[in-house]
Amino acid sequence: MTQPALVTDSATGVQPVAEPVTVPRDEVPFDPSVPWRKSPSVALRPEPFGALVYHFGNRKLSFLKSMPLVAVVKALQDHPDVPSTLVACAVPEAQHPAYVTALATLARSQMIERRTASPAGPAPTEEP
Repeated sequence: MTQPALVTDSATGVQPVAEPVTVPRDEVPFDPSVPWRKSPSVALRPEPFGALVYHFGNRKLSFLKSMPLVAVVKALQDHPDVPSTLVACAVPEAQHPAYVTALATLARSQMIERRTASPAGPAPTEEP
């Protein structure tokens, strides 16, 4: 049985499937092994089906079609990578490919972005 798409991009109406993601040549492929977060320019509005996601910068609107996906998007910033986020949010392992596909779609529309590690302390000072 095919699972319904977890994300719909309102601009294209495209509903991604849980298969390898094809990325245009000018885009960096989605890498689930690096840290991610919801973009600061994005607002999530809870809805009975999941959430509306609006990017105030590029004015894109997407729909998250499950509450567990909403939880994953919110939790991305608290975990070192996508797989650990999925485990922390109790997403069944069989559904991980569908979630990675949904997150790749959100990354392409700039709803989520790579998170950079902050320095581990104050900058070193130079010796006189």
